[in-house]
Amino acid sequence: MYELSLNGMSVAEFLANYWQKKPLLIKGGFTDFQDPIEPEELAGLAMEDSIESRLVTNHNNDWQAYHGPFEDFSLLTERNSTLLVQAVDHWHPDSAALLEPFRFIPNWRIDDLMISYSTPGGGVGPHLDQYDVFIIQGMGKRHWRVGLPNPTLKEFAQNKSLLQVEQFEACIDEVLQPGDILYIPPGHPHEGYAVENALNYSVGFRAANQRDLLSNFADYLIDNEAGKLRYSDANLTERPSCGELLNAEASAIAELMIAAIHNQQEFKHWLGKNMSTPKHDMDLCPLDEPFDVEELADILSDDVELCRAGGTRAIYQRLDEQQLLLSVNGENYSLPSSELHNVKLLCDNTELSSDQFENSQNWLEFVQTLATLINEGIFYFPE
Repeated sequence: MYELSLNGMSVAEFLANYWQKKPLLIKGGFTDFQDPIEPEELAGLAMEDSIESRLVTNHNNDWQAYHGPFEDFSLLTERNSTLLVQAVDHWHPDSAALLEPFRFIPNWRIDDLMISYSTPGGGVGPHLDQYDVFIIQGMGKRHWRVGLPNPTLKEFAQNKSLLQVEQFEACIDEVLQPGDILYIPPGHPHEGYAVENALNYSVGFRAANQRDLLSNFADYLIDNEAGKLRYSDANLTERPSCGELLNAEASAIAELMIAAIHNQQEFKHWLGKNMSTPKHDMDLCPLDEPFDVEELADILSDDVELCRAGGTRAIYQRLDEQQLLLSVNGENYSLPSSELHNVKLLCDNTELSSDQFENSQNWLEFVQTLATLINEGIFYFPE
């Protein structure tokens, strides 16, 4: 297990002073860091159809980006090239362990673990991200520059899939060693280039914009045949111009739309479904012979270990004093509030033992939900 050190700060101090505020270089964030994956293993993942990967090259300032899957790695030259693989935590359990030290950020905000392998001079150029990221230095060394937000910085496309910014003044300019970590908030320009063959691990966080949230919520209403309340104007009076849409009418339409969001039942069910849906494919193995409730309850009566599949997104909400909403990988499960302890265990831990569960009056209802999750391969008993 990796233990995170934040330059002597507590988590509370880091959140108060740096999170979404300013970048931070964390020297020796992981002591005696050991890479969980080899470059050859990363290349093997980049050959899979279901795994998103890119290869970026920069030869004589000619930036090119290629999308996987890759049949060979002739483009990964001895200099100025980078292989990037998304959501490695979904497919490589040892690498997924790198997410655990950062779970002081809520589950619903964590996106995935991206891993890159670069040859000397390799990188993706100066750019901006609209999300928070912790970049962990693995094998080798990488030179990083990070700047402060600057609205005058111009963005431009090197090609269709590589957006960069012009050069910027750096507030951090350092060569990272294995175990060093760089925290970069949204909107801060940054660039990193390998000094020698290097592995980097990027723990990224979700930050949806209004457009995507509203569009997704509208899709949810359509799919669930909700949001059917119509505009009405029973108090309409005669007016001198039939072409004018009055401010009061515009406000009434806005209130009608907002009322759909204020419907807590619909909104929280959509929120759980949306925020727990993985962005990338997962490596799940559904059971050939599913457990039934009685069989699983009997197994859980012994002290058995239970693991959560890499990339699983598990969150819960309190609907009211009686009901919880557990959301796992885009599916919602309603459970009584008496199961809060057990639901917390599923959401807060990637590994747990069955003796941690509380056998409450609604135990079989909880076991039914857990059976569904185990049968789908989302939770499993390790061999």
